[in-house]
Amino acid sequence: MNPADKGYKHINGIQMYYEIYGSGKPVVLIHGGGSSILFDFSEIIARLENQFQLIGIDLQNHGRSEHRYIPETFEQDADDVAAFLAEINIHKASFWGFSNGGSTVMQIAHRHPDMVDKLVVASAFYKKEGMMDGFFESMNEATLDSVPEPLKINFLNLNPDFSKLENMFDKDSKRMQTFEDWDDEVLTSIDSPVLFISGDQDVMKPEHTLEMWRMTEGSRVMILPGVHGAYMMAGFDGSVDSKLIDFTAQEVAKFLNHQ
Repeated sequence: MNPADKGYKHINGIQMYYEIYGSGKPVVLIHGGGSSILFDFSEIIARLENQFQLIGIDLQNHGRSEHRYIPETFEQDADDVAAFLAEINIHKASFWGFSNGGSTVMQIAHRHPDMVDKLVVASAFYKKEGMMDGFFESMNEATLDSVPEPLKINFLNLNPDFSKLENMFDKDSKRMQTFEDWDDEVLTSIDSPVLFISGDQDVMKPEHTLEMWRMTEGSRVMILPGVHGAYMMAGFDGSVDSKLIDFTAQEVAKFLNHQ
């Protein structure tokens, strides 16, 4: 991947890493828990950088960005992204968030509505009951060994300090362990167009994605075949469903370009 720009900005007390690809309408890419810009979005960037300005950010504790000695929250991530965009003089953009990044972009729309053109919320949740049975119980027993090997390898390639990997796991797992259901108002307050996406074998139930779609006026929804993220990225075994990812990229581009 060959970014047009990359580097760090000092945001809310930490150095945050970013990469920018292509040109055109700005679309901000927000990765999931334990991940980074290219781990989640390299397939999408390859397909869409000739149509949009794609701005990827490594969130606090992740990738090349610094960590904080405070709990990790979706609200803090949302405020960091908003402050980062102000720093690079982007006052309105569309947002594509995957997994925990999808929850973050919903909080951006709730907390910073004037910054949002459109939202793509991919494989996200807002209530515990929306996740597959046993998810939160398993989070209470999670250890660093539970983290998929490709995520650990990706983190250490970007940031070869093992203690930072332990910190990221600790912050991410505690966020899940202490998660409290959001008030419906977080979703019902969103007044920008939203496209919800999830897989039919995702970690959140398809019914939960449909529930969020019904609560968000004028939104769209796609339930696609496959496991968590298979419609937009490589699987943990390295397999890539290119035709499915082509379809996702094409439909998202259509949604973002529609007036």
